[in-house]
Amino acid sequence: MNRLENMDTFVRVVEAGSISGAADRLGVAKSVVSRRLKELEGHLNAALFHRTTRRMNLTDTGRIFYHQSVRILEDILEAELAASQAHGTLKGSLKVAVPSSFGLMHLGPAINDFLQQHPQIEFDLDFNDRQVDLMQEGFDLAIRIADLPDSSLIARRIAPVQHVFCASPGYLEKHGAPQSPDDLLGHQCLVYNLLQDYYHWTFIDNNNQEKKIKINPHIKASAGEFLRDAAVNHQGIVFLPAFIVYKEIENGALIPVLQAHRSRSIHVYAIYPHTRHLSQRVRAFVDYLVKRFSGTPYWDLCLRIHRHNS
Repeated sequence: MNRLENMDTFVRVVEAGSISGAADRLGVAKSVVSRRLKELEGHLNAALFHRTTRRMNLTDTGRIFYHQSVRILEDILEAELAASQAHGTLKGSLKVAVPSSFGLMHLGPAINDFLQQHPQIEFDLDFNDRQVDLMQEGFDLAIRIADLPDSSLIARRIAPVQHVFCASPGYLEKHGAPQSPDDLLGHQCLVYNLLQDYYHWTFIDNNNQEKKIKINPHIKASAGEFLRDAAVNHQGIVFLPAFIVYKEIENGALIPVLQAHRSRSIHVYAIYPHTRHLSQRVRAFVDYLVKRFSGTPYWDLCLRIHRHNS
């Protein structure tokens, strides 16, 4: 039994969705594919598929084995590339979980530029604010915005993230600007509702102490871009990462308030399991992101300029 050949055939069946589809891609008879799957399941002493007359669905064991098989086969490909004349060429897939707003606004352009340098990389991107299980779901890495990385994972810092209180000139003209965080209770607040506690906003005061201020949410939403646009349309005050609102602050559509009160320190991290070595392509991508976002992030420059002018 050729274990790697059978593993590759199994992966092809999963990706093609059928034995016949995998046979076409491999250029072999369907009977050959069926035999390889049978040998593999016999070797593992486990069923990899739930078989019906119409389709083949992965079992829980099959799903885990699929993700692990993809990684193994890609590592073999990478080792072959390193030993061949193509040494130094990055090739293979990168499955990355990214937060929606930051991913679309800032990682998208970064990935496009990375692909200009490494056109043989294939990205599989999950734009979602949920916390994925990297190993279980087969991700190579995740980009997360957090206070501290999970202790079961390795985290590399990409960029700092500041939150900023801001509102439109029209809203501030009508309702006035809050002079202290306590004033927020009397304002319309636009709130990100995926937080555990969205009835309070947390900030660092002048004594470097963390404070929680109670607010009355006027609009709750799970999309930062929606809340930003609602603020631009005079619906209230938002407390959002600068990377979401920096353009609106630059063009005057939003005005920062309460600038003496900063958000607690959080960062963008690249996170990956410590149980697995970093492949060359993962390492190159993380190194690229660290270099691209080094120093003061471009989305924070507007806050410095606004503080200087105010």
